[in-house]
Amino acid sequence: QVQLVESGGGLVQPGGSLRLSCAASGFTFSFYTMRWYRQAPTKERELVAAITRESTRTYADSVKGRFTISRDNAKKAMYLQMNSLKPEDTAVYYCNARGDLWGKGTLVTVSS
Repeated sequence: QVQLVESGGGLVQPGGSLRLSCAASGFTFSFYTMRWYRQAPTKERELVAAITRESTRTYADSVKGRFTISRDNAKKAMYLQMNSLKPEDTAVYYCNARGDLWGKGTLVTVSS
């Protein structure tokens, strides 16, 4: 079955950290660029970070220096380490592969 499953979201205080995971199955994970997107209430979905098959990383300006994307091809998994979280990071975070494959998302809430 072709699918992406996110996990690791939750409630965290400003300045805190979370690590999101994305488990992939049903396709050749190592072949594709993987991406994290997020969508905050009343806003459009935006690209947060991407990692190519060669592990070249790119980030949105809003998260540079705070978030780190990584992947483990042997485990068919992708991760997003989020540090120094801000209230404006509150959103549902989605894993994306191949451009057309999406997970259901995991909610991150940054609040005191």
